[in-house]
Amino acid sequence: MMAPKLIEASPKSGQIGIVHLGLGAFHRAHQAVYLERYRQRSGDGEWGVCSANLRSSVGLVDGLCAAGHRYHVAEYADSKNITLREIGVIEEALFSGRDADGRWSRDREALLARMASVDTRIVTLTVTEKGYFLNPASGELRIDDPMIIGDIASPQQPRTAPGLIVEALVRRQEAGIAPFTVLSCDNMPANGKRTRQAVVQLAEQRDAELASWIANKVAFPSSMVDRIVPAMTDADFERLAALGVTDPNAVVCEAFSQWVVEDHFPLGRPSWEAEEVEMVADVAPFETMKLRMLNGSHSLLAYLGALAGIETVYDGINHDELRALLRRYMLEEAAPTLEMPEGIDLEAYADSLLARFANDSLRHRLQQIAMDGSQKLPQRWLSGALKRSAAGQSSPCVALGVAAWIRYTAGQDLQGNSYPVDDPLAKRFAELHQRHGRDPSTLVAAYLAMDDVVPNALAQDEAFAQEVLAAYQALSHGGLSETLAAL
Repeated sequence: MMAPKLIEASPKSGQIGIVHLGLGAFHRAHQAVYLERYRQRSGDGEWGVCSANLRSSVGLVDGLCAAGHRYHVAEYADSKNITLREIGVIEEALFSGRDADGRWSRDREALLARMASVDTRIVTLTVTEKGYFLNPASGELRIDDPMIIGDIASPQQPRTAPGLIVEALVRRQEAGIAPFTVLSCDNMPANGKRTRQAVVQLAEQRDAELASWIANKVAFPSSMVDRIVPAMTDADFERLAALGVTDPNAVVCEAFSQWVVEDHFPLGRPSWEAEEVEMVADVAPFETMKLRMLNGSHSLLAYLGALAGIETVYDGINHDELRALLRRYMLEEAAPTLEMPEGIDLEAYADSLLARFANDSLRHRLQQIAMDGSQKLPQRWLSGALKRSAAGQSSPCVALGVAAWIRYTAGQDLQGNSYPVDDPLAKRFAELHQRHGRDPSTLVAAYLAMDDVVPNALAQDEAFAQEVLAAYQALSHGGLSETLAAL
């Protein structure tokens, strides 16, 4: 196969206007791509990015530094239509996590200085739902979390994203510098409001006047992001090598990309609309649509597929019964809970999502999507099911999904193959399965009683609880195909 034409990166500007927390694959394939395209088109070099990794791997940061902060993104429309981009908009990469020896934050002070700089006007985040340390059901800050306890005890040496933001804002306030705008790019409903909640409630632990200043003076616009970016595998790197790209920092993603942003940036912003970013007054309808329809379908496929030994989204969507389930869930349970602007065709949106899931070039692993279910499912499934419950309507697809999630957290698929359960509550899950695993009714009841995950009103809906229990028993005794056929 001939290598696709490479779109080379724009020249380095040396200027940094944005600090990004969460140097993962999604940031590199989404926000950084928009900013690179903007720089190439406009020649505006003011909005270079300092990207910081807050997790426990320093390798990506060192790899980017060694490559002159350049890397490649391969955008696949399908296996034969590929666009290769070289991304150079990241001007600096820092590490503010725990290293292999357990030591914290090699670059923490440099990161705080960068965030406190007068040149920094926007701080963006992709730290996943658990990186905000919010109770998924109530939205309150988890002040009993060990990481948050550490930030309260030592606020000048923060370890969390909210802690870094609070300390940087303190330094700007003391220096008489206007606060930066905080833009969450994570898959959470009202992600701007939730980020504000985490930051303000952490600041309250430090100083009430500081918390009030942040609440009144700092902008926290919400955004909706959409692009499928699987975790990189050896096979992905081999595919890129066949295209002539040998880059350990490369990312593979789908060609489709969307970004909807509330337009509230007191210190200014790039002209993102030139790159088809939708700048709107209220992002909520788009955000909820994407969370419930795309992300909700992904999670439904992830737990049911993983239990059946299906490895990827592509494999799962080619399972006729699973594909039919996803379409039914989107149109019968998710779409009716949405309040969309006039002109949005939700049936067409559902069909477009199924087409994207069937992209034969993406090896999006279901185990990756299944991570952190306790943090994701309240907004992907349970908020919609709660709305239907309040209206006296059932949610059999969500009930089946919850049952599959409960069964998935046992750490063993329906064929007896074991896998790690990657979730902040994994220890609690293991204890529940050990205590109640022989009695499905008490196990399901214990999961639904987790009020930090499941809304109380939904847990108290006896019909919903019975649907979850029946689905759990069907999966355990009849397997996937028989369960789907019965549904």
